[in-house]
Amino acid sequence: MIRNRWALSLCSALLGLGAAVAQAQSIVMSSTTSTEQSGLFAHLLPEFKKASGIDVKVVALGTGQALDMARRGDADVVFVHDQVAEEKFVSEGFGLKRQAVMYNDFVLIGPKADPVGARGKDIVAALAKLSAANAPFVSRGDKSGTHAAELRFWKIAGLDDKKGGGYRECGCGMGPALNIAAAQGAYVLADRGTWLNFKNRADLAVLVEGDQRLFNQYGVMVVNPAKHPHVKQAEAQKFVDWVVSPVGQKAVADYKIGGEPLFFPNATR
Repeated sequence: MIRNRWALSLCSALLGLGAAVAQAQSIVMSSTTSTEQSGLFAHLLPEFKKASGIDVKVVALGTGQALDMARRGDADVVFVHDQVAEEKFVSEGFGLKRQAVMYNDFVLIGPKADPVGARGKDIVAALAKLSAANAPFVSRGDKSGTHAAELRFWKIAGLDDKKGGGYRECGCGMGPALNIAAAQGAYVLADRGTWLNFKNRADLAVLVEGDQRLFNQYGVMVVNPAKHPHVKQAEAQKFVDWVVSPVGQKAVADYKIGGEPLFFPNATR
């Protein structure tokens, strides 16, 4: 009888240990819709799991919402693209060191016929034409990195409150915003990665690209366990170390659609 009880206790302890180990082998990452909807994570995360045994559960939101999620302690690591907001997140003590990972660019998408003549390399001049023509424009309106960049460009153009009568906020991710633009023949600012992976293009095309202001940098940060002690710092740091390592950077560079890279690695350690 005593032996049976001892065996049962040992089994329970081993089961508990197994559950704890299993739990430790997964982390939550709050990230952007662009990294998810571009297909990057479907390519990247299986490679990381092979190398580490750690599962990464991604919650894809706008950058602002992703950072807020981490501020609440609901994520272990953050992978986003709004450097000003990221540096604020770290300076407030919510994140450990911010590290650059990769970049691509924003592009202005619109009808191939381009009725307002926005086509070119100057995003500010293009927005001025959209405003003057009251052209249909779909804004993410979701505090994402793309939304923040779009608002920054309107501000540079001096058109913060003069975006035109066709300006509409959808409060949605990049994929849905592109779907709305495709259905309505509207203009929209997008990250190139999501655009290259977007299938429902209808009559849309890239109209503005090549402006240095359209540069789009991504960064990654471990959530600070001093703020949230339950954060899996060691596992999250393994992901950060891997994605900025030569192996992780090669995995980023290797992700292509139709032979065209979606992101360009530029980690500095």
